[in-house]
Amino acid sequence: MHNHNLTVRARIAAAILVTAVLVAAGTLAGSAASQYTVSQKGREFRPGDLTVTHGEVVTIVNDDGDLRHHAYIDSDKFKFDSGDQEPGSKTNITFSMPGTFDVLCAIHPKMKLTVHVQ
Repeated sequence: MHNHNLTVRARIAAAILVTAVLVAAGTLAGSAASQYTVSQKGREFRPGDLTVTHGEVVTIVNDDGDLRHHAYIDSDKFKFDSGDQEPGSKTNITFSMPGTFDVLCAIHPKMKLTVHVQ
């Protein structure tokens, strides 16, 4: 019977350890969240020019109260399409390779964000 209690304690300790590792991994993943936020407002990207390191995430926020936006990138090296973005919505773009990319709006053709990825 004494051995059984030891086995149960070992299993509980292992479960606690696995839980702690998963929580820590989730926290690290959360800390990798976007450090760059770009606003879509008044038919403009603000800022309109941004420099990031490859692998970093840019969050694009539709800050217009009544306008839908649709961010996309159509480059030989990198493609992205947010689909229609309702007011208040956010979309993340992970720039996985170096280069200079234009983020455009399919609804408002004059909108342009240039992202320099190092």
